[in-house]
Amino acid sequence: MTFTEILWQLLPGLWQTVSLTGLSLLLSLPGGVAYVLLSQSRFSWLARLWLELFRTIPLLVWLFLLFFGLPLWTGLDIGGVGSAVLVFVLWGSTEAGEVFRGAWRALPPAQLEAAVSLGLTARQRWRYLLLPLLLRLSLPPLMNVATRLIKTSSLTVLIGVTELTKAGQQIIEREDNALLIYGLLLLGYFAICFPLSLAARQLERRWSLL
Repeated sequence: MTFTEILWQLLPGLWQTVSLTGLSLLLSLPGGVAYVLLSQSRFSWLARLWLELFRTIPLLVWLFLLFFGLPLWTGLDIGGVGSAVLVFVLWGSTEAGEVFRGAWRALPPAQLEAAVSLGLTARQRWRYLLLPLLLRLSLPPLMNVATRLIKTSSLTVLIGVTELTKAGQQIIEREDNALLIYGLLLLGYFAICFPLSLAARQLERRWSLL
């Protein structure tokens, strides 16, 4: 098998990794908002329980629990991709929620007080002040969450999802060229994660000057 053929066979796995993590991250954002609202309500203990369940129990255990346990207990089989998305969204929601909660606490009270003294309505305060500030504070750490999610997606190989790592393993089983394949996998994950890490650092550097 030529080098070009190997790359072409890795591309579906790369696309699966990007689409799986992209969808999970996209759904985690409203989940993070729900987490923050829950943590500020009288049911804040539920948010704390949610956080501790995904902080103390490895994601691999959750993946096995949903992939193998859900069909056994309920008869509902959502497949490897469905199990992975559900686990990653629940985990990502706690991570994004903690980012949003930290950003909210970091909002300068003086700016909000100034906006109120200027007579801005609640809608105007959110549009022109609160949302831009929250975005500025939240976006860099959210990119770090995305990077962690991409790397964690390699665990789905253990529940049969043909993502980048699984695609590489399938080629190794046929071609027995592990060093080259794992080297390409390394470059593949680096190519996805490094631009996000670089963008997060640049945003932090740029916005710290504003």
